[in-house]
Amino acid sequence: MMFRQLEYFVAVARERHFARAADACYVSQPALSASVAKLERELNVTLINRGHDYQGLTPEGERLVGWAKRILAEQEAFKAEVAAVQSGIAGRLRLGAEPTASTTLSLPVAAFCSAHPLARVLVDSRVSTTELRRRLLDFDLDAAIAHFAPEDRAGLQVVPLYQERYVVLASAGQLMPEGPDMTWAEAAQLPLALLTPDMRIRQVIDRAFAEAGVVVAPQVETDSVASLYAHVGLGGWASIVPHTWLRAMPVIGRTRAVRLVAPDVRAQISVATHAATPGSVTARAFVTAAQGLSLDEFFDQPLPTESLVR
Repeated sequence: MMFRQLEYFVAVARERHFARAADACYVSQPALSASVAKLERELNVTLINRGHDYQGLTPEGERLVGWAKRILAEQEAFKAEVAAVQSGIAGRLRLGAEPTASTTLSLPVAAFCSAHPLARVLVDSRVSTTELRRRLLDFDLDAAIAHFAPEDRAGLQVVPLYQERYVVLASAGQLMPEGPDMTWAEAAQLPLALLTPDMRIRQVIDRAFAEAGVVVAPQVETDSVASLYAHVGLGGWASIVPHTWLRAMPVIGRTRAVRLVAPDVRAQISVATHAATPGSVTARAFVTAAQGLSLDEFFDQPLPTESLVR
């Protein structure tokens, strides 16, 4: 059995198509098919159901694809480890983030790149926590930053980074009477634009409204942080965002941010990696860089033009 055979098999399982898998692996389709067939002969099992085209994995194939991904990930981790010993970390970090962390992940990324200037970072944001967890376990990501609830943590190594608090973001005319804070029940009366229900931050927000005894039906739902800010900036909608966003995306013009109370909601943002040992050297280095930032203290510092009263 060769690593290349496993790579081709995983590509077929991922692409669900022999020709697309061959293109992804930069080989001809006959060469890829022959390699997968040889793997099946060596293992004495059928891994892929075939008709005129790909028809899914067999039960044996479903079992093997998980092992194959792990073996290939460990191979890449070993090569990166050797390279790091020789010349420092120079590999690729595949980083995922849900929208709530997309405005703050530049801080740990900057720390990581400063410590390892030869490394490259590929960021995939606007991804739900459920999808991030799946991709970490499938070795499609090296690390991810998100809300990871206790039920998300099986198979993952989760390290806390900072806590979010929540604010109403709206035009000054919508926040009447003016004051340092607003209750969740009062916020429910505003025309709201929120992130979509599959996002963990939205689930935290919905639970806070429920604890305040209200249910909201936002007029606008989006999976984009930029879109959310654009709707608020237009002046027709209010939104609920983490206080951490105000540092990367400060309020301007007549837009104000007001702290939400009753209840005082906080949510933990963490960085997660696959729990497999030793794992990716780039992922370990990124976690180390992120942990060294003391982000809770950083986000508690007053903004240059303080719009949030704590």
